[in-house]
Amino acid sequence: MTMLQEELETTENVNPYQTVQTQIETAAAILGLERDIVEILKRPKRVLCVNFSVKMDDGSVRVFEGFRSQHNDAIGPTKGGIRFHPDVNMDEVKALSMWMTFKCGVVNLPYGGGKGGVICDPHTLSKGELERVSRGFMEAIADIVGPEKDIPAPDVYTTPQIMGWMMDTFSRIKGSFSPGVITGKPLIVGGSKGRNEATARGCVFTIAEALKDAGKQLQNATVAIQGFGNAGRIAATLLAAQGCKIVAVSDSKGALYNPQGLDLAQVTQLKDTTGIMNYDARYHLQNPQDILELDVDILIPAALENVITRKNADKIKARIVAEAANGPTTPEADKVLFQKGILVIPDILANAGGVTVSYFEWVQNLMNYYWSEEEVNQKLRDVMVHSYRAVHDLAAEYKTDFRTAAYMISLKRVTEAMKARGWV
Repeated sequence: MTMLQEELETTENVNPYQTVQTQIETAAAILGLERDIVEILKRPKRVLCVNFSVKMDDGSVRVFEGFRSQHNDAIGPTKGGIRFHPDVNMDEVKALSMWMTFKCGVVNLPYGGGKGGVICDPHTLSKGELERVSRGFMEAIADIVGPEKDIPAPDVYTTPQIMGWMMDTFSRIKGSFSPGVITGKPLIVGGSKGRNEATARGCVFTIAEALKDAGKQLQNATVAIQGFGNAGRIAATLLAAQGCKIVAVSDSKGALYNPQGLDLAQVTQLKDTTGIMNYDARYHLQNPQDILELDVDILIPAALENVITRKNADKIKARIVAEAANGPTTPEADKVLFQKGILVIPDILANAGGVTVSYFEWVQNLMNYYWSEEEVNQKLRDVMVHSYRAVHDLAAEYKTDFRTAAYMISLKRVTEAMKARGWV
């Protein structure tokens, strides 16, 4: 381990930008990519920092800071979410845009990676303030986004309604209805059926394939889910419907664990009302982080980055780790898990269902022709299963972990496109 990696791994806040650069270096070394290609891929092509003013409900004016990173557009326009969160920073947004490039590559979408964020706590904003922040950010980045340039989408603490406001703002600026500028919109203004469940559904498809390879079924498999937001709770519902036992869930308020299985309907109801920690106190985990170390078949990190690190990797007992969140595992933790024989379905594969159905939404917007939910889900399953099998086969061929194999697939695609365009 280098001194830099040692320093990163011994701090609580691992820099995601350095993490993704390490992941690129690892896969590029196996592929034997030229140094100039690696240097291009290790940095975003463009990062925009904006400051925009918003009139608050009390009449005061507040300045918000936001970012939009566009990593690589060799294959097509960039694509990626916008998050509203107090901890948004430029390095995080750059890293997430890079992960999006490789996520699109591993599921063979004609996109590069983009990502955006605004530093704010949406829970402290009224609906009117949230709308003005959303419209203000889109006005600030409008010059660099568009259906053929960069297509944003929802992410942490952003919603279909926020996407609708942003699409409307862009359409007003351009003087024409432009639904293809953004995905994850309400259905009535060009959203796609199946989009809300897509990230979780795609993750479940990959989990089913992993269990099949292990000679097991979803029936009675035990599951722990860290992060009971949109992806986590939908994954829980889909897995429970197929016979899995959801034994643990957590959110920002705490964690629950019942080895016999939680009452998922009650947990979901509490999440929407008084909070999951009003569940039977006998099942409260004293330390919410212990959810990562439970002895379960499937662990789904569905919260934020850097939750599995060198400090706790050796305590992970799950047979399969399916990364519904972006960047939950650090490079050094990856090595430990691989040595332990734990299968990690990496974020750029496991949670690619969201961007896949966003692609479907964009295609439907451009055609002005819309598919049924059954068609969307079947197309999603085809993409996820094919992509899983490609990663599985390459990992077996090179005797490497799934993350490295997924990066290798994506790096080869992007490199081929850059060479075809004469960039290198």
